[in-house]
Amino acid sequence: MGSGQVLVGNETKKRVAGFGALESMAPEAARTQAEAWLKQVAPGDAAKTRQFEAIWKQEDRSVLDRLAETFALADVDAARILREARDPLAPAPTEVPAILKDAKRPAFFRANLALAYAKALSNRRVHEEALDTLKLFRAEQVADPAGYLFHRAVCEHALLSKGDAGKTITRLLAQAVDSPERYKTVATLILLDMQAWKDKDLGAVARKMGNVERRLELARGGQQTQKLQKDIISRLDELIKELENKAKKQQQSGGS
Repeated sequence: MGSGQVLVGNETKKRVAGFGALESMAPEAARTQAEAWLKQVAPGDAAKTRQFEAIWKQEDRSVLDRLAETFALADVDAARILREARDPLAPAPTEVPAILKDAKRPAFFRANLALAYAKALSNRRVHEEALDTLKLFRAEQVADPAGYLFHRAVCEHALLSKGDAGKTITRLLAQAVDSPERYKTVATLILLDMQAWKDKDLGAVARKMGNVERRLELARGGQQTQKLQKDIISRLDELIKELENKAKKQQQSGGS
């Protein structure tokens, strides 16, 4: 399920996606939709048309990057949120931008802009808003389904959502037939890491401490971070008491 097949006949080859497969949008198809969008929002703008042509001649760039630059070219809100998401010195957002939730805008525009935005946030370790953004759409709606699933899994893993991350990675490995090898490798390593997770051991405490440290680096010292800190202290107290009780039992058994 999800694997591709290669059919050979009359000296031609054609890959046929298996049932449930997710494939990246072809550059030509993405360009066609992007051009149609541009004509709607900037009709008759010769300068933007020339810039659009230059963007799509850059075949060494990913389809998603070219889509994002096209959107930023003709939409000031798109340009702003992408600029802020990519700026390591900009404050981390605290909510999903309204433009991505505006149902009056085309789904193609919103879904792919959301993926580019979430990818930039994920790279800055702003996993909460990146995940909230990705949840607005489905992998089937974006030009790069593998990228969607990969960055969603990274966010879920970072936020310690083991079950959700496992499901997302399963889809990535089983259905994203043209997923880059680096995505598959990292996803597999994440799965292996999560297999060793236990709910209340020192490893769990360490993971929560790492999450707190990340939030503090993003200047998020509010109620949620404080709750995480209290949970960590409480669990450490429990572990210390467990060790003390174990030591007492050993002493008692040794003394008798």
